[in-house]
Amino acid sequence: MGHPRKSRKKYDTPSHPWNADRIKQENKLVKKYGLKNKKEIWKAETMVKRYRRDARELLGMSSEQNSQERQQLLGHLTRHGILPETAKLEEVLDLTVEDVLRRRLQTVVHKKGLAYTPKEARVFVVHGHIAMNNKKINSPSYLVKKGEEEQIGYYPGSPVIKLKIPENPKKEKPKKEKPRRDSYRGRRNRRR
Repeated sequence: MGHPRKSRKKYDTPSHPWNADRIKQENKLVKKYGLKNKKEIWKAETMVKRYRRDARELLGMSSEQNSQERQQLLGHLTRHGILPETAKLEEVLDLTVEDVLRRRLQTVVHKKGLAYTPKEARVFVVHGHIAMNNKKINSPSYLVKKGEEEQIGYYPGSPVIKLKIPENPKKEKPKKEKPRRDSYRGRRNRRR
């Protein structure tokens, strides 16, 4: 038992810290989903491992209690949108880390077109510009359930509403022209 006010670690670290292939894959995921650090990937990996472990145990047993637990596991995964409604228990074994990362609030905000990039979506969420059903949610790792996707929008009165976000979020931000500045060398040469 632990202390009720002290949270426990929600992730497992990699068994070997300096595996080049794993580091490259993690870096791609961090860039693609705009994550803060590798710990967020490890949390998603741990979630997937637990789902898969539970599915393996349930596939190995057969009882009345087992069928109820199967429905609970599949219901949980379909409510969060990780699996489709017609999924079977065997499909839980095929889950990947990206299936969980796609359901994060940060990713859904970017996909919905409320931000240009995943990093910007993270900033909007953390700074309280994003709301779900007019309630602020400032946790980018919040797993969005299926019915909640339509309720996501800007918080009323947020200054971000005035920004013009294009309908296609994959386009880059318009580049601002920088005013021309004279360099130090240029000013020195003009004096001579």
